[in-house]
Amino acid sequence: MTLTKKHKILIVGLGLIGGSYAMGLSQKGYEVGAISLNQDDIDYAINNNIIKHGQVEVNKEYVSLFDVVVFALYPKILLDWINKYKTYFKKGAIITDVTGIKKDIVYKIQETLSENEYIGAHPMAGKEVYGVINADNNIFKKANYIVTPTNSNSKEAIELAKDIGKELEFANISILSPEKHDEMIAFLSQLTHCIAVTLMTCKDSENLKEYTGDSFRDLTRIAAINEDMWTELFLMNKQDLLNEMEQFEIEFDKLKNAIKDENVDTIKEMMRLSTKRRQYFNK
Repeated sequence: MTLTKKHKILIVGLGLIGGSYAMGLSQKGYEVGAISLNQDDIDYAINNNIIKHGQVEVNKEYVSLFDVVVFALYPKILLDWINKYKTYFKKGAIITDVTGIKKDIVYKIQETLSENEYIGAHPMAGKEVYGVINADNNIFKKANYIVTPTNSNSKEAIELAKDIGKELEFANISILSPEKHDEMIAFLSQLTHCIAVTLMTCKDSENLKEYTGDSFRDLTRIAAINEDMWTELFLMNKQDLLNEMEQFEIEFDKLKNAIKDENVDTIKEMMRLSTKRRQYFNK
């Protein structure tokens, strides 16, 4: 199914990402509705032209209006929602999401749905603020977007998921299996959050702001973290994350021991490799 302006899109969860999806798609001329627990969020989104309509109650009459449903919920809440309301979807509607892990949810949802197709997706974007009041579709324009199909997905569903990424103007759209996605996310996102958290907890930071430079600020930008969401993501991707943490420990110990032993060659070799790999991001 090619995404067209005839398709009505439902966003379930009006947080930062759900709200930013709604904003971007509404600006492109789509009819966007939303379901949120908070009536104030619905009212704000309507008043600011982020959505056309929305409601706090989940009922079949409303959900069945939509051709595309995008879930912007925590993984476990998403699974519970699907299990509870799976018969509410319009027959043939395509279901997708923005969730940061895939293996533990994609296959379960695909097994649960009988008259609808689910295709996983993950916008690699965000800010250190929350809620639809901070919605901003510009966060997508320099960001990456990953679609995570399985053998159960049709070409039409994959293309529709990619179309959403194109309409939101992501800079790059990739295709990864749920397994490869979770492996890469464990390294690129979850490990980096673990490092940032550890930097902020390993030393009393009360007065550090008076002495710090840009390097510490840059490294700890993501340390202001949603503990509920990220704890859930860490534990649902536990083995992949532990694997990456162990690999990081090996490399950190290598540098630590090189400094301890004054092994100049090893220190410089690691720095040269680090510089070379970081330059990939400047292209």
